[in-house]
Amino acid sequence: MKARLTYIPLEVADQLGDFIIQRDVQVMDAIKARTRDFSTLTLIKLLYQLSCRPMAFTDLYMSSKIRMKRSFLNYLHLCLDYNFVKRDAVDDSVYYSITERGRVMLGLFLQKNN
Repeated sequence: MKARLTYIPLEVADQLGDFIIQRDVQVMDAIKARTRDFSTLTLIKLLYQLSCRPMAFTDLYMSSKIRMKRSFLNYLHLCLDYNFVKRDAVDDSVYYSITERGRVMLGLFLQKNN
């Protein structure tokens, strides 16, 4: 599997050191890192942001640090299809929140350090 560069929020990077091959520069609240198992890490980044609170699309996109919008949409739809995330319409806005199934998936990777 080829290592890829990505931006990872600091709080995620501190908990998921197994995915990080090499840390690079820190940019505000994220680090640039060479990582392994990119798809799993991207899924974790998305679920981790929703574990704190429900978010609107734009907030979720910005805080997840998934830089390409097309990739972000693909991972968001994957989460919706597998029922890791649910979508709620409130007035004119759409909010995304993590489901119990999503918390279990996230917990599989975060429990190692606990």
